[in-house]
Amino acid sequence: MWRGQWRGSPRNSRPLACCASDEAGERLSEAAEALKGIPIIDNHVHLRPEGRMDEALAEFAHLGGKRILLVHAPYEDIPPSETGGFRNGYERTLATAERARKHGEVEVHVALGPHPAELLALEEALGLEEAVEVMKSGMEIAAQHVQEGAAMAIGEVGRPHFQVAETVWQASNELMTYGMKLAREVECPIILHTEEATPDMLKEIGKMADRVGLPRKKVVKHYCGPLVLPEENHGTFPSVLARNSWSQQAAEKGTRFLLETDYLDDPKRPGAVLSLKTVPKRCALLLSQGILGREELHRIHGDNVRELYGDRLTS
Repeated sequence: MWRGQWRGSPRNSRPLACCASDEAGERLSEAAEALKGIPIIDNHVHLRPEGRMDEALAEFAHLGGKRILLVHAPYEDIPPSETGGFRNGYERTLATAERARKHGEVEVHVALGPHPAELLALEEALGLEEAVEVMKSGMEIAAQHVQEGAAMAIGEVGRPHFQVAETVWQASNELMTYGMKLAREVECPIILHTEEATPDMLKEIGKMADRVGLPRKKVVKHYCGPLVLPEENHGTFPSVLARNSWSQQAAEKGTRFLLETDYLDDPKRPGAVLSLKTVPKRCALLLSQGILGREELHRIHGDNVRELYGDRLTS
């Protein structure tokens, strides 16, 4: 910013830049202090051993972050060409969670499940019918980890967010329904990756949950817009991407939502999708603007989290 706008000499510009940095640091410290006592959670995070997870967690904690939900994502070097591929991938995610917990300041919870895009690679390698069975097996292993206490949700599962063949689309819906059935059996939430959320789409998703007996409130729409009103989400639970405009719109509608960054921890794309600093920063901003009060933030980050995840929370 300074390089493009500053017209003074380098000698004069340095103190101003330092002052700006000091002021920014003070504001961040004030923001973290304002959030003290509120269990701020980022409800959808990816971490990778080769990424900047330790630094990202330190930044998150410094700004007032307390909890993350670490969501399994595919690993290029562990392709799920067979059942063991999912099991081995999950083990890496669980090991990453253990490493993240050593940071000490951040409570780390885990969601496991086969990403819907993996069906396409499996179809190419095995054919669609066998690919579906491998995906189902991956969901079953995830559900087993939930039962054993290593994870507290199945996800992210669902259907591709881009156009695919009708056969793949139908197979993906079958898999999503199967995941909902497993979530009902082990009494946990399911975290869905799908196309862009709309009220009609969430109504469809809700009906799918009804058919297998999973309460709609246990269906979490990942990367959701500010669809907070009952007539917008039809009883499903929005995990709102913490873009500034979406966060504000969600907060202005109510408190029945969570916030997420979908942080990828990809060294090739630092900060994508959003930085891990984003959720505490957004919450501090909403608090400072008077859009949300401390009681409302407690409702979002405390009551909502307990309603979703229940006894699987450690605090």
